[in-house]
Amino acid sequence: MANRAERLYRIERLIRARGHVGLRALLDELEVSRATLKRDLEYLRSRLGAPIEYDASVNGYRLAEPARGGRHELPGLWFDERELYSLLMAQQLLGSLDADGSLSRHLQPLLERIRQLLGSDDDAALERRVRIVAAARRPVPSRFFERVAEALLQRRRLHLRYLTRGRGEVSERDVSPQRLVHYRNTWYLDAWCHRAEGLRRFALDAIEDATLLDERARAVALEQLQAAMDAGYGIYAGGARQWATLVFAPQAAQWISREEWHPEQQGRWLADGRWELRLPYVDDTELLMDVLRQGADVEVVAPAELRTKLQQRLRDAVALYR
Repeated sequence: MANRAERLYRIERLIRARGHVGLRALLDELEVSRATLKRDLEYLRSRLGAPIEYDASVNGYRLAEPARGGRHELPGLWFDERELYSLLMAQQLLGSLDADGSLSRHLQPLLERIRQLLGSDDDAALERRVRIVAAARRPVPSRFFERVAEALLQRRRLHLRYLTRGRGEVSERDVSPQRLVHYRNTWYLDAWCHRAEGLRRFALDAIEDATLLDERARAVALEQLQAAMDAGYGIYAGGARQWATLVFAPQAAQWISREEWHPEQQGRWLADGRWELRLPYVDDTELLMDVLRQGADVEVVAPAELRTKLQQRLRDAVALYR
């Protein structure tokens, strides 16, 4: 049996193509019960504004002329109920990504339409019964998020006043936005920096001011962008690529063996039940943080430089508790 969206389209198409269609013909074509057909006809009329009326002279249903003239058309985008509920779930996820709901605000007209299509007064219960935890989120002011998105979509340059936290410096620069990246509850902008003459990644929460410029953004091929920004581990980009080898204890291996730390990672089981994971990185900052989270359940085997850095981090941590 076709889903409801397909049936609604078929009903209107049949009536439009034939001029009028009797009840029995509709039941035979759709292979549904009389009660289901009646509900579909009422939904088309009351919810979607279809001018369907029963004409006793032809003993069938036909389309009346719309009151304001023109031709009635069903919306071009259709979802069944499961897809509509999935959209509501996606809305909650998007709403968790920004502190003041700037994304949800733009989606609100669509969400209201979805709730109408679902036809229930209790659809909000779905949102209340699903909890999405966004730990360590760094909120982005909506005006900066929207300005960056506008520049990205309109292919225009941005003038940024930006805080580089590592150096504690505030700088001003013009950039050509290439893409937005959401990673671990934080938003980033990949852009061509016209001051550095290269691709850079900017954390949106470190933007102190953003001005939309009239100049067209410089275009960077997607392949070039991906090669420059996606080769490393985590959010860090740029630099020479290296490979790290990590070995996880049997207890932790049960979970780590199912996780993706990097799209190009290589993993294998060792004879003693441990899990060996090899993955590329260009900056060891985030990799070291993730390894430290595993405590005694992981050992850095290679390269030696990474192993030495981890040993020093552990010594520094122990020193705090002496």
